[in-house]
Amino acid sequence: MQNQFNNAPVHTAPPPLIEVSGSCYEMGRQIGEAAREPIQKSVASARALIAATVDKLQLDWEQAKLQSRKYLPFAEEKYPQYVDELRGIAAGANLAFDDLVTLNVMEAVTMDALHLTRCTSFAVSQERSENGHVYAAHNEDWTPDDEDGVMVISARPEKEPPFLAMTYGGLLSNVGFNAHGIAQLINSVYPIDARIGIPRLVVSRAVLAAKRISGAMGRILIDHREAGYNHLLVHESGEMYSVEASARKFEVLSTTDGTLTHTNHYLDPQMKLVEKNSYELLSSRVRYFRACRLLRQKEKHTLESLQAIQKDHVNFPNSICNHNMREDHPLDCEKTINALVIDLTAREMHLAWGNPCQNQYYTYRLNA
Repeated sequence: MQNQFNNAPVHTAPPPLIEVSGSCYEMGRQIGEAAREPIQKSVASARALIAATVDKLQLDWEQAKLQSRKYLPFAEEKYPQYVDELRGIAAGANLAFDDLVTLNVMEAVTMDALHLTRCTSFAVSQERSENGHVYAAHNEDWTPDDEDGVMVISARPEKEPPFLAMTYGGLLSNVGFNAHGIAQLINSVYPIDARIGIPRLVVSRAVLAAKRISGAMGRILIDHREAGYNHLLVHESGEMYSVEASARKFEVLSTTDGTLTHTNHYLDPQMKLVEKNSYELLSSRVRYFRACRLLRQKEKHTLESLQAIQKDHVNFPNSICNHNMREDHPLDCEKTINALVIDLTAREMHLAWGNPCQNQYYTYRLNA
């Protein structure tokens, strides 16, 4: 099995850090110019994936673009600045705006048919860490084609708090933390009540501008959202909440032991009632219980012990450190393309590019 682990790409340099500032459009343009090639590749990969699965999805790229336009009015009404950010990314990357919008609403227009399970998130409060710091950890599982496009965005918006975020390809930033000490980790969930509305990635981008944790929740639960993610919110005070959302329902989960974990299935009984394909989410349940068990095994965690959890291979290849690279099934081909641990107390992000079992962590700091 060790040879299988070694098949994961090894990156000999850190992911690029892109520093941006100004209006949302200007920041988007700076991102597009700095990451033009991986963003163009990301759109090309999405087009290829749609083409490879057209029989199942009954959807080609031109039809996907037509569908994606239906979501724009909802996003522009509530969050025009982030639509402008998409316009800037498209302009900087020399791409058609419609192509970039389609990339950012792929989950909606494909009705969540792509990559059914992905991502593991967990957090520990200062009472559960050896150095008294608050930590939030996340493994990002996605298509291997987008691994080369991983980047870290250090942003200083002109009207919003500075933030540090991980993203890849042409996707809006969403996993990261801001200068008000609020971190957001994202896990896909699969509700049956999805509708045309504000795209999930636009909602998630808005959370990075929150000044209070209740404000972050309010942004997640905005009216007319298209569907929902699980948003694991962590504040530098040690407060942490797991917000499970769908298009019309939500629940907020908390913790009594100083740890919080989420994967890709709903935990709240009422949210389970709006979950589709529950029987296909078995690997999500294994990752969830495995991460919970590993967190319980230590009374006090360190940065290194949290990174060790991110490297875990129980239930390989559908493990916390995901190696499921089945080339014969495009819809099932996914892997961990990065793993990160946010130290909210120190305002740092430690990120491994690719599978963390094979790649070292690099440190990025929020300069606010």
